[in-house]
Amino acid sequence: MVAPFQGAELVSAAAGPEGELVVVWASRENAEALTARTVEPSGASFPDSRTAAPVSVHVATYGSHRATMVPIAGQSLAHLIAQPLPDGGVLLVGARCRWRNGAAECNAAIYDADGQRRREGVLGDGIEDVQTTPSGEIWVSYFDEGVCGSRGWGEADSPAPIGSAGLIRFRSDLDIAWRFPYDREFGGIFDCYALNVAGEDAWAYYYSNFPIVRIRAAAIAGWFTEVRGAQALVVADDRVVFVGGYGGNRCRLVAGSIRGQAFSVDRPAWLVMPNGRPVPRTATVLGRGSELHVVVRRSWLKLSFEDLVTR
Repeated sequence: MVAPFQGAELVSAAAGPEGELVVVWASRENAEALTARTVEPSGASFPDSRTAAPVSVHVATYGSHRATMVPIAGQSLAHLIAQPLPDGGVLLVGARCRWRNGAAECNAAIYDADGQRRREGVLGDGIEDVQTTPSGEIWVSYFDEGVCGSRGWGEADSPAPIGSAGLIRFRSDLDIAWRFPYDREFGGIFDCYALNVAGEDAWAYYYSNFPIVRIRAAAIAGWFTEVRGAQALVVADDRVVFVGGYGGNRCRLVAGSIRGQAFSVDRPAWLVMPNGRPVPRTATVLGRGSELHVVVRRSWLKLSFEDLVTR
């Protein structure tokens, strides 16, 4: 990946709907502000929801043969996730969102291809992942604090957390289009460990029973699995690869197949770098459609489903 300017630091990376990589770049000073945390007297550390002052970022989208850049000046969201939009614009989302003084912070903004802000909205606190579709709809998954409440959400004088369903599809205007319902068989989402949006369909894998579910046109199909703690999914028709796991299974690959109502798994394999070394702990590992993206510093490795199942 080529940085947009000298001294630029990679703040976050995400996979787009067409196999592209979307990277937020900033100066070193701004990168520190965008990833800042507040440490309380008890020693607990919490990600800041906003920067102390507005900062500038560049959102780069890298495809197979070209790269596009959207410069954005004076934005204040922290802990950013960026996604591309069909018209060449970008969506910026801050992972944390406070409810205070009777109102919610805006933590989502849509920018056009020239970096002009066109719309703001609230997607809720405790966001785990954001993935847009080719049509511009927005899937958002939440971890436990976004589901159960934090940062003022879910208290006696505040509303229930926006992310209480664990998975929500927003329209391109940032209004809610669909929420994951409690399923009698597979339960509710307490913490969405992995999301994979393939085309307009979404796949989710979540705590505590760790099923995989597919949402297609608001219809839910699901399968129980014995795989625990995976952090990414790669999907190809009726086949799935789970990436990661608890403890020493951080680089584990588990391939499985859907056969009717059953889900069967193959023996585990292991994800390694091209030089045979383990994937660094600092790597960003992303499942999108039938591809796995691994980002290490400024290097981008993209693996197909077949690459993973033949390891």
